[in-house]
Amino acid sequence: MSAAPANANPPGAPQHAPQRTPVIEVRDLVKRFGKAVVHDHVNLDVYRGEVLSIVGGSGSGKTVLLRQIVGLERPTSGTIKVFGEDPARLRPAQLQALRSRWGLQFQRGALFSALSVIDNIALPLRELRALPDNLICQAALLKLQLVGLSARDADKMPSDLSGGMIKRVALARALSLEPELLFLDEPTAGLDPMASDDYVALIRELRRELGLTVVMITHDLDTLVALSDRVAVLADHKVIAAAPIPQVVKVDHPFIREYFLGERAQRALQALPRPGQPAAPPPGEA
Repeated sequence: MSAAPANANPPGAPQHAPQRTPVIEVRDLVKRFGKAVVHDHVNLDVYRGEVLSIVGGSGSGKTVLLRQIVGLERPTSGTIKVFGEDPARLRPAQLQALRSRWGLQFQRGALFSALSVIDNIALPLRELRALPDNLICQAALLKLQLVGLSARDADKMPSDLSGGMIKRVALARALSLEPELLFLDEPTAGLDPMASDDYVALIRELRRELGLTVVMITHDLDTLVALSDRVAVLADHKVIAAAPIPQVVKVDHPFIREYFLGERAQRALQALPRPGQPAAPPPGEA
């Protein structure tokens, strides 16, 4: 059997995908740590305006893939392009300019414990040194309100915040530079069901209002079903499927059967639109 071309879509990818504008292009990505292979010729596209969720078992390399996309890890071989640029090949000033076009929310928030809420949100703006501090504070307050918190929360310390508030402050910081692309690492992990539902609604609203492209790592099926346009499944060191959930569940693979076809998964999948029921289009494609 001949090898698939480097730009081939993984099994389960929708046929219309190549006509859309790619924001991220991963081609023949190999990542090794010593003799341990994490990724073996991974191919994946992320298209403008979509929410792409990345799922996989423990140790499948979800976070390692994310770290390579944002330039925190270098691939062993292969290429990654974000907005047409390869982060691994850019000079520091060029990489900083590229990074200003995306925001990253870490799994546990990663707020600086010695900084107040407003100072955590303002930090990326202060690092640019492009605005006077009074304007930076005003911009940070606007981002705080954008994620559903108020000016009364601005002077609180991270230790004073609930889990849901930490997630929102981290999201406000990720949005501080008004990015086009948003990375979310387990955005609802550790939240109770009500807080998780509120946070999912917030992400959905921000994606629509700001026209964001979102790449999300999650293990939570309810979050996955509620937000995803497509799902990329990492298994066997590769992306074995990248498609809308109804197509992914048809791929015959042990991880997909275990993850998507169990009792809990079936309850979550009931929230998907029925055949003939229109789904909300991605921003800019209505």
